[in-house]
Amino acid sequence: MSIENRLQEFAKTAASPRQLLDNYKKAGKKVIGVLPYYAPEELVYAAGMIPMGMWGSNKKTISRAKEYCATFYCTIAQLALEMLLDGTMDQLDGIITPTICDTLRPMSQNFRVAMGDKMSVIFLAHPQNRFDSFGLQFCVDQYTNVKKELEKVAGKEITDDDIREAIRVYNESRAARRAFVKLAAEHPDVITATSRSNVLKAAWFMPKNVYTVMLKALNEELAALPACDWKGTKIVTSGIICDNPHLLAALEENQIAIVADDVAHESRAFRTDVPEDDDPMMALAKQFAAIDYDVLLYDPASAKNRRGEFVANLVKESRAQGLVLFMQQFCDPEEMEYPYLKKALDNAGIPHIKLGIDQQMRDFGQAQTALQAFADVLAMQ
Repeated sequence: MSIENRLQEFAKTAASPRQLLDNYKKAGKKVIGVLPYYAPEELVYAAGMIPMGMWGSNKKTISRAKEYCATFYCTIAQLALEMLLDGTMDQLDGIITPTICDTLRPMSQNFRVAMGDKMSVIFLAHPQNRFDSFGLQFCVDQYTNVKKELEKVAGKEITDDDIREAIRVYNESRAARRAFVKLAAEHPDVITATSRSNVLKAAWFMPKNVYTVMLKALNEELAALPACDWKGTKIVTSGIICDNPHLLAALEENQIAIVADDVAHESRAFRTDVPEDDDPMMALAKQFAAIDYDVLLYDPASAKNRRGEFVANLVKESRAQGLVLFMQQFCDPEEMEYPYLKKALDNAGIPHIKLGIDQQMRDFGQAQTALQAFADVLAMQ
């Protein structure tokens, strides 16, 4: 199979979660929706069920969810509920609702009220003080509750061996995605911004063992390609989610290649592996504790601006010329963090632009103009 055909397969998967859900249900599979982010998908896989990411969509209207949501809730959270209410994802057998931010905390209850008895709504609270023993134990207790609720849905016990196997499968998938990101940076002539997004997005809708086989095959073909002499500019992206097809197309039109990212929907999700030589539930908790440089997670050394310096170093190490921050509207943590991120980028002499986005954007003219101007600035460096 050619690289182009493989990319088309990923694109088809990324664009059709509803069809995939229909297929899973017709095959007799149970499917659990996983809201962003840092829910332990391994437990869903260990139960023999399909985890399906609920990262919003690019639907043009939100109507029914507005009955439950405040107007200042981000569209990622609103659209997740809208897809359950409007029939797009109502075949799910359950959903896991993390409460990692101030929007998701009350939203978790909205999901419970809105869905009623239609599906199991599994509440998950992560500890912010996650490093010490009490934080790890709190995380284990929360994950244990998730495990018990998933067992009710699956109708079977989730054994330690089931979880160990899931951890192995997921670590293999994370490694393959990390390898793909590096290969995509080496071959921007083949892996466009859109195809890069499709490949990474597809992971949220497929069993990881199946996805990883597909991705490894693509990686092998990319690794065999000759080196690319890219004439355009190179950037790093940052934000919660950057999958809007119009904005990705604008990057391509201006010969801007994504060579690395600090995006929650993308590389942040597979940056940290789970230990494989530990009690499996504690191993999952230790993975959460080991996650670093995230806007939503407590950093005891935050006064040192570690995250800002990490992002600046990511730009340097990837040999990018600048950074594009896709700022999710009504995301208080990202907005509050931006001055510190800007300071680190300015101190490192790294050009950047901040684009305010949401999942319901209709007018792309201003963003497209900003990207074109930014590409011109980078080209003159």
